[in-house]
Amino acid sequence: MQSIDTNIPQHKPEHLITLFNECFMHTENTRLVLGGGEPVYIPALMTEGAYRSAPYDRVVFAHGYFASALHEISHWCIAGKQRRLLLDYGYWYEPDGRGVETQAEFAMVESRPQAIEWVLSKSCDKAFHISLDNLSLNLSDFTEFKLAIYQQVQEIRCKGLPPRAAIFQAQLSAFYGVKTHWKELVFNMSELD
Repeated sequence: MQSIDTNIPQHKPEHLITLFNECFMHTENTRLVLGGGEPVYIPALMTEGAYRSAPYDRVVFAHGYFASALHEISHWCIAGKQRRLLLDYGYWYEPDGRGVETQAEFAMVESRPQAIEWVLSKSCDKAFHISLDNLSLNLSDFTEFKLAIYQQVQEIRCKGLPPRAAIFQAQLSAFYGVKTHWKELVFNMSELD
């Protein structure tokens, strides 16, 4: 039986909440929040719909899942200032059961945030899993999506992470003890299967 190294933190969503809020609560007036249902981004003082108003922006992730938190953080890290004024950044969402054509549209807008999520996952020594957000389709049907994510990671390696992603990536690496610079981490297409 192997012993667990108690010096390496476990992958708990509470850690992500603390790390994110330490990074961005004061500088960006944004908090990472555990949610029960679908993930959503809620700007401060939201007055429309069923969302209660708060004096800060909220990145809400689903059901306490570590991967959901990283995914939602990735979306927030690339959303521009105007997008962050809108509920869920002003994007459309269609629930599970999308057809192939609509799924292809989904993949086009998801490759960049999922590439950022892959970098963040590696920065905390956690396996990354592609999210099709559609249980009715088979991942093997989306080789192009996997390639798009991989290409986005290569582009990010050349151009660098968006500023907020870079801040959070450094925080994750320090907390989880990942000493290798993220640009030197190995990203293989085979990891996306």
